[in-house]
Amino acid sequence: MSEQAATRTANRPDPRITALRRFALSITVFNILGHLVLGFEQAYITPVVAVLTAYAVDLLLETVEARTAGRPERYQGGPVALLNFLLPAHIAGLACAMLLYGNQSLAPTMFATSVAVGSKYVVRLRIRGALRHVLNPSNLGISVTLILFSWVSIAPPYHFSEDVDGPWDVVIPLVILAAGTMLNGKLTRRLPLILGWVGGFALQAVLRWAFFDAHLAAALLPMTGIAFILFTNYMITDPGTTPAAPRRQVAFGLATAAVYGLLVLAHITYGLFFALVIVCGLRALVIVGANVRERVTGAPAPGPDRPAGSPPAHEARAGAGPLPEPAAARSAG
Repeated sequence: MSEQAATRTANRPDPRITALRRFALSITVFNILGHLVLGFEQAYITPVVAVLTAYAVDLLLETVEARTAGRPERYQGGPVALLNFLLPAHIAGLACAMLLYGNQSLAPTMFATSVAVGSKYVVRLRIRGALRHVLNPSNLGISVTLILFSWVSIAPPYHFSEDVDGPWDVVIPLVILAAGTMLNGKLTRRLPLILGWVGGFALQAVLRWAFFDAHLAAALLPMTGIAFILFTNYMITDPGTTPAAPRRQVAFGLATAAVYGLLVLAHITYGLFFALVIVCGLRALVIVGANVRERVTGAPAPGPDRPAGSPPAHEARAGAGPLPEPAAARSAG
């Protein structure tokens, strides 16, 4: 019985890969419908160029890193391995193409996509014995582009349903919300993070209304838009750059909402994206502190995703050899 159970476990599909595939399929279909039906403002060629850029950057950096480290490239092993490897890059490219608007220029989208994919190789920390990227890739690429190119903006929120009206104005957000909730509930298991983020967003709106004379309806209004639903279900919930423990997920969501509220009070635009970058950066500092404490004291420090009392990473993995970063953990966000 134990051998049969082990066989069933080994043959069971990795839920993280399944989540990436469904996410990639969802964002692909949404981009196609967006350009053909919904009224996306970008040129038709924009998502194509963005995805090809993401593929090229990811394959190049993976090849360089693998040869430098003397290990096989992660995309080796046949078409399925290549497909799984490129899923995060595919998602990052389409996310940048869908959310940025660079007028007639494709360069900002290509730049954002390159930053998104490249950040997974450049900004990494050791978590539970393996190097993992800690900044949400797509969100970072978009944020850096918005900072460096003042003439680039976020795609107008109305373009997600510009060319439809009537009941479709309600049906489309509900479909996106339902699909995202199922994905995060069954596969990424990030519903606590969503609850923390949505609850925190509502709380900061109420606090700005109570103490800073903000109009309550206006402060809550972003929650009704498709852009907010997309950010909530497909951006902030990136499993590769958010905590796994439910309590820490809630704290992560609350912190992002709090930083967003502070950015609004400071009259800083694009607060959703900048808030997520800041909170991911703060989480990275916590990880660095936990790693330093473990090295100095020799005692395991309860890091962002490691419960107190667990063995140090170097002891837990003694004799196990190098642990490559799982393909699903390289998600695009």
